[in-house]
Amino acid sequence: MRVVGLMSGTSYDAIDAAAADLSLHGDTLVLTPLGMISTAYDDDLRADLAGALPPARVDLATVCRLDTRIGQAFAAAAVRADAELCGGRADLVASHGQTVFHWTEDGRVHGTLQIGEAAWIAEATGRPVVSGFRTRDVAAGGQGAPLVSIVDVMWLRGRPGVPVALNLGGIGNVTVVPGGVAGTGGEPLAFDTGPANALIDAAVTALAGRDTPGDTPGDAPTMDVDGALAARGTVHPPLLRRLLADPYYARPAPKTTGKERFHLPYLRAALDACEPLSVEDVVATLTRLTARTVADAIRPFGATEVIASGGGTRNPVLMDRLRQELGAGRADGVDGRGRRGGCVVRSSDELGLPAGAKEAYAFAVLGWLTAHGLPGTVPACTGARRASVLGSITPGGPGLRLPRPPTTAPVRLTVDGGPGPVRPDHLR
Repeated sequence: MRVVGLMSGTSYDAIDAAAADLSLHGDTLVLTPLGMISTAYDDDLRADLAGALPPARVDLATVCRLDTRIGQAFAAAAVRADAELCGGRADLVASHGQTVFHWTEDGRVHGTLQIGEAAWIAEATGRPVVSGFRTRDVAAGGQGAPLVSIVDVMWLRGRPGVPVALNLGGIGNVTVVPGGVAGTGGEPLAFDTGPANALIDAAVTALAGRDTPGDTPGDAPTMDVDGALAARGTVHPPLLRRLLADPYYARPAPKTTGKERFHLPYLRAALDACEPLSVEDVVATLTRLTARTVADAIRPFGATEVIASGGGTRNPVLMDRLRQELGAGRADGVDGRGRRGGCVVRSSDELGLPAGAKEAYAFAVLGWLTAHGLPGTVPACTGARRASVLGSITPGGPGLRLPRPPTTAPVRLTVDGGPGPVRPDHLR
């Protein structure tokens, strides 16, 4: 089956569309990447979306307009991906949509909302569309995140040691695939670590480039490109300590968070308690915060390798700070705070999945599972009572014909052309 996976994360800067051929061989799902395209939201849509996200208050008319415009933007991305990556022969589109609210209270998720109406995608492409992935897991008592954990577990199964998949989007999330780690019972575990790029982007957007004559909103920076600001700045210990004191970090997994918590007003409240700081020092501190909280989240599991993906991997300063915190690459295995237990940090590119497209490919896999009537969650990772078949299916052209459920559900994922996990003999 040829599937297009559509993804726009918590940084809401672009729609990523990744296409893959997916075929089942015994208990192994083989993913052959066909490529990825990325389509930026236009400036007006991105500004309207940013203005509607928490803690802003919006009316239903705004939600309706955004749902429609984002659905149309996803539809355009799907049409382009089908034509350019699939030769016009895609069988299915899997759309994550755009998360605008994740309703979390007292450590429990009560609801979640992703917009970008799938009917626009189905109408434009003529292909069936799987969408609304998160809600079923929430209804089953889960966190609804990180949903890619089932893909990570299948993908990393068979690798030696304790591999950890890390995604550095607006929010960071990890999937730990333990080899009998004490305290986990050998079960995988997944959770959000806290802000990855969310606070860095908020600081850059609010504090950088606003005083340059002739600047317009479209010209102002929205991210720390290549970590340039962080590289020029110095970590401010009082601000770092204040941010690290957030109780979210001490909560047990599974847990999830988002920009409902880690947003610009949250950052401003922390800055108000400090002396005036340059934007470089603020960004350097926030970059260290991301590296520290990710490393602190991973360290208890005795991780032997971290396989990173997401936009944060394009920030060399963030990746360097993460390696420092984990002691990665040091012969003595000592991390950035003098503790032993370092591990290797590598990009998902080394395992065949491009770091910038990994989540879009993951949703292509989730769409494949749904189309075949197979569960798309690991209860140990999301905290749900049971594994669920995810999402809703919007028919494409006339009629709806779904494949027959396989007799054997996949337990492994191999990326064709990448090293991946151990491959069965008949696939070598």
